[in-house]
Amino acid sequence: MATILYPSPIVGPIHSRRLGISLGVNVNPSDGKICTFDCIYCEVGYNCTRRPTLPRPSRELVAERLEAKLKEMHTAGAKLDVITFSGNGEPTTHPDFLHIIEDTIRLRNAYYPEAKVSVLTNSTLAHRPDVHRALLLADNNIMKLDTVDPAYINKVDRPTQPSYNVENIVKEMASFNGHCIVQTMFMHGTDDNGESVDNTSDGFISAWLQTLRRIRPSAVMIYTIDRETPCPTLSKATHEELDGIRDRVIAEGFPCSVGY
Repeated sequence: MATILYPSPIVGPIHSRRLGISLGVNVNPSDGKICTFDCIYCEVGYNCTRRPTLPRPSRELVAERLEAKLKEMHTAGAKLDVITFSGNGEPTTHPDFLHIIEDTIRLRNAYYPEAKVSVLTNSTLAHRPDVHRALLLADNNIMKLDTVDPAYINKVDRPTQPSYNVENIVKEMASFNGHCIVQTMFMHGTDDNGESVDNTSDGFISAWLQTLRRIRPSAVMIYTIDRETPCPTLSKATHEELDGIRDRVIAEGFPCSVGY
């Protein structure tokens, strides 16, 4: 299936089904992907087919382009709900990520003080002090946790770090003391080897809910496949399944939004 790459460093604005009118910031190269996961559902594609040749944008370039876009939008009277860090891979891999977040907050305050700064992260680098600090500064620290089952994670999220340990990730998420939003993908289908990737059953959901109680996030975002994926045998979770999961999350005391 066709996948996409995003320009760098500024994307949009676009309408996000979970965040509203979003101006994207891609701190990875425009011609490839840099990520500590290699998810089979990633709209950007597999790591092996998206090797970049260009460098990451510098901190200075990100600030320059972001200010120019914010100024342009502000002059035009355009609405902006959120500045979102995502793009071609994991944003927290950028060596100047903390300083880029600090620059972004300064520019946000100058042009769109009501807009939120959001980071979509796979949580793998949150243990680094500079990344942890950056995620604390962001208004919406949106951290991925598709399941707590190691076999499923290795099959679907496919961490590139041999040291990846989901228990350590959960502890790190809990260390934010509620300053995080858990984001989880639910889906059906099979992987490239024909093995099931369905994580909508009660066995997956009950263990995940138990872990949410440990993390105590400020909110939960659940969603399903929306764009084309590099693995062609994946399929959406149904509206009914997502609504049922949402209701169980809300019953646990956590606000929950759904992306169908």
